[in-house]
Amino acid sequence: MDLFSFVVTVIILTASGALAPGPLFFATITHGTKHGAKSGLIFSIAHTVVEFLLIMLLALGLLTVASEPIVKMVIGLIGGIVLIAFGTIQIRNSIIGNPEDLNKPKASYRHLFILGLAFTGLNPYFILWWLTVGAQLIIIALEFAALIGVLFMFICHVWMDYVWLTGAAYFAKKGTNIMGLKWYKPLLIVFGVILIYFGITFIISATGF
Repeated sequence: MDLFSFVVTVIILTASGALAPGPLFFATITHGTKHGAKSGLIFSIAHTVVEFLLIMLLALGLLTVASEPIVKMVIGLIGGIVLIAFGTIQIRNSIIGNPEDLNKPKASYRHLFILGLAFTGLNPYFILWWLTVGAQLIIIALEFAALIGVLFMFICHVWMDYVWLTGAAYFAKKGTNIMGLKWYKPLLIVFGVILIYFGITFIISATGF
């Protein structure tokens, strides 16, 4: 495989995961309405930390345990509980919160970073993607140029996360400015419900109910 074909393959397969709406995406939009593009950037950095570690462990053959059913179940349960809790708190704060508080950023950048780590590392679909589709990318990268190929693959892959999440957060902020406070609470409630839905889905998938 030549260099151009390798890059195109990475970008096309990356789009199947990076552009799929998930918990991190909706959390990015929620916090983007307050923090703007900065929240998307912070979430992207947190996502990068987890993803790079996961990719390198897979490339070195050190993460075979991740495919074990018990590990998948634990990740799914914990991830589901975290999402349900976060979504419930978001809905509660949106309903009982004071309107004047909606414009005030409540989450520190450190808090956003931790959320980014949690929503990435506890997302079983994210891990499953790297164990399946992503694993093929890693194999191709190793065949292309060993670990250097994996690093190059990661660079070709990760920029899309930054563009997607930072852009989503930026436009979420602009949308809030345009719509005003009238639509802000319903927006947060809707995304809170979506996070709860993802949480329930994670738990059902993990337990087989």
